[in-house]
Amino acid sequence: MKKIIPFILVSLIAMVVWLPLWMLLSGSFMPLDEIKSAFGPVLVGSKGMASWPLIPQYPTLRPYIELLLDSPEFFAMFWNSVKLVVPILVGQVCFGMPAAWGFARYKFPFKKTLFTLYIALMLMPFQVTMVPNYLVLDKLQLLDTRAAIIWPMIFSTFPVFIMYRFFKSIPEAMIEAIRIDGAGHWKTFWYIGLPLGAPGIVSAMVLGFLEYWNMIEQPLTFIQNKSLWPLSLYLPKITIDQLGVSIVASVVMLIPALLVFLWGQNDLEAGIRVAGLKE
Repeated sequence: MKKIIPFILVSLIAMVVWLPLWMLLSGSFMPLDEIKSAFGPVLVGSKGMASWPLIPQYPTLRPYIELLLDSPEFFAMFWNSVKLVVPILVGQVCFGMPAAWGFARYKFPFKKTLFTLYIALMLMPFQVTMVPNYLVLDKLQLLDTRAAIIWPMIFSTFPVFIMYRFFKSIPEAMIEAIRIDGAGHWKTFWYIGLPLGAPGIVSAMVLGFLEYWNMIEQPLTFIQNKSLWPLSLYLPKITIDQLGVSIVASVVMLIPALLVFLWGQNDLEAGIRVAGLKE
């Protein structure tokens, strides 16, 4: 009995967590009339109570056909998201990884002060830095280009913080042992830091992908050319008459994020666990 009660509680919590995802998936197969009848009181102010059937009464693939075959703008915005997210993640690895390794393994003047500044910058929301970023990008003539999104994100401090914790947790004895064998700074990082810090690198990339794949405020602020807009700005443009397409777009947009999360789930859990430890 003691084992059954926790199992039931966990199952109920899991059902509550998965319910919105199931509603989204089932709604993607609903015809527009059924969606309007279910959400009419909310969407168009009709009388009655809004409801959401767990299984569509008249399943259809028409919303998928409309989105995947009749909406070329969707694919253009999909690739715009890819062209933004991939360079950001590659840049964060190239610049954030050496910075994290330097903070974790080397001693230099004002190290703690500089790292504290990194943490303070990490805690600042986009709304706080929006105006300074806009002015700098305007002076550099980068507004209305993908670079206006990519370059500020590349130098984000959050991946440095995540990777720093993993590099810091490497035993000093291992570093000393490989240095005694004649390894320099580069070989030490390549053969010790990179393999043992790989979970931190992966977790930083997964968290970064989940954030940048769904970003809305940055492209709305820095990009006026709608042909450069990412997929995250596709849904706000959809009208009530395209609700079925909007639900399918949400499902398609969720798939890459879900795959990336499943790929790096173990490393992500380790990254969150390590990031929560005090030095």
